[in-house]
Amino acid sequence: MRSGAKVAIVGGVFAVVASGVGYGGYNLWNGITGGETSVGTKAGDAPKTGPLTADEVTTAAKDFLAAWAAGEPERAAQLTNDPVTAGPAVAAYREDAKVSKAVITPGAAVGTKVPFTVKATITYEDVSKDWSYASELTVVRGQSTGRPLVKWQPTVLHPKLTTAGTLRTGLAKTASVKAVDLDGTELTAEKYPSLGPVLDQLRKRYGSKVDGTAGVETYIDSGSESVADTTLLVLSKGKPGKLRTTIDAGVQAAAEKAVKRYGMASVVAIQPSTGAVRAVANSPANGFNAAFQGKKMPGSTMKIVTAALLLEKGLVKADQVAECPPSAMYYGRTIGNLDGFSRNGATFGESFARSCNTAFIKKIDDVGDDSALGKEAKEVFGIGLEWKTGIGSFDGSVPEATGGEAAAQYIGQGTVQMNPLNMASITATAKDGRFRQPYLVAADLDDRPFAKAERELPSSVARQLRDMMRTTATAGYGTAVGPMASVRGDKGAKTGSAEVDGQETSDSWFTGFADDLAAAAFVEGAGHGATAAGPVVAQVLNAG
Repeated sequence: MRSGAKVAIVGGVFAVVASGVGYGGYNLWNGITGGETSVGTKAGDAPKTGPLTADEVTTAAKDFLAAWAAGEPERAAQLTNDPVTAGPAVAAYREDAKVSKAVITPGAAVGTKVPFTVKATITYEDVSKDWSYASELTVVRGQSTGRPLVKWQPTVLHPKLTTAGTLRTGLAKTASVKAVDLDGTELTAEKYPSLGPVLDQLRKRYGSKVDGTAGVETYIDSGSESVADTTLLVLSKGKPGKLRTTIDAGVQAAAEKAVKRYGMASVVAIQPSTGAVRAVANSPANGFNAAFQGKKMPGSTMKIVTAALLLEKGLVKADQVAECPPSAMYYGRTIGNLDGFSRNGATFGESFARSCNTAFIKKIDDVGDDSALGKEAKEVFGIGLEWKTGIGSFDGSVPEATGGEAAAQYIGQGTVQMNPLNMASITATAKDGRFRQPYLVAADLDDRPFAKAERELPSSVARQLRDMMRTTATAGYGTAVGPMASVRGDKGAKTGSAEVDGQETSDSWFTGFADDLAAAAFVEGAGHGATAAGPVVAQVLNAG
């Protein structure tokens, strides 16, 4: 083992401390294997096949982590299944991220996965700071050699590292910001984990506009002008500029708590009278803001837009009978109601509250325009108008469709794509009567233009739409009654479930309003809207 590297067995757990070592052509390989390059196989032997043994997984992981911690990128790379990519990445860990010391401790393997912890020291010029985190690696069998090798992926070095990103330490590229909520409460990723990627984007866009100065940080350089860098450690703080957002810290805290119960969930809350975003939360809070950038079928929550279309065209009225048979066919596609239910003599308002699919499908022929739903979504609800929220967002999509695909769109299936931001905005529009573009930062900070819809909902349509949502949340037969029972004030809601190909259980959707707050939530694979997404929305609305 080379000078400066110390190997220790502590409590049966392998750890390597590398101190003051640089990179070069050091042959740690021979020090560990005695020059045997076949790792347990002899010349002429066929490559080993079959599942990896526990010993193979443990040894492969231990050897790789030892090489990495000792500052041997060449050696570490040869212990992976992609040495060409792994070598430079491991080298950059010390050279670019300025890691001067590292203790890497593997945990017990679970199958082929090995968790580990890293305790490192970052040294930049005359500043040093400790840095700790956990990650994991996977061991695979080499395709040509049969050797157990670490499956290379950037997350081995750090769980937030991506293929395009690079770990760096130095003067940050953007000035520091102190983001605060509408009342001046500081917003941090430590207290509100879902805001981590949001704050990164806000810093990138507005750091230079709020009189902040940059500090020295360890960060993930995204390698892209459009993607924010991610701060991992602050060695010396810059002077943060104060950035006021529209977030309400109390509502945000409730949103964080609500989504944390689920493996994959998102929620957004918006003030209908202004478009101000009061909360955005995701589980997991892992860097991708699914609440703003996700693309999912919204299920029957889309019926808010469909109902508005049918009401505007005079094809239905909330208090008039709308046929609700157990199934309906359109261009060869049969669409049914949940468990095949039907209601004779039900009004359209009751069909909306019960989420009767067929009451909507039966009206498609009368609309006479397969593009009408997309037009309604865009012209009235602002879907697809390139919103300028202050951070990146996907603003919904209802592409042109014909035949059976158009029918699927009427009930939020097929090619319709939405996220909780979009559905919260649709609900806010229904509550207020006009589209107000959602935003996190005031437009006058950077003079960005807000998207504007072509027209408002006619007052009679807006009134009927709100009343139907109120019925859904309060009438005994309404699908949203359970989750909304605890919500106070003037309230309305719509449930949804989206059937996803290859997914055993449907996605759960729910959107609702209470006084001047609207919220929408998505929970992956959780079933009916009232089951999982409903309680998330109710918890957020109650915090407003």
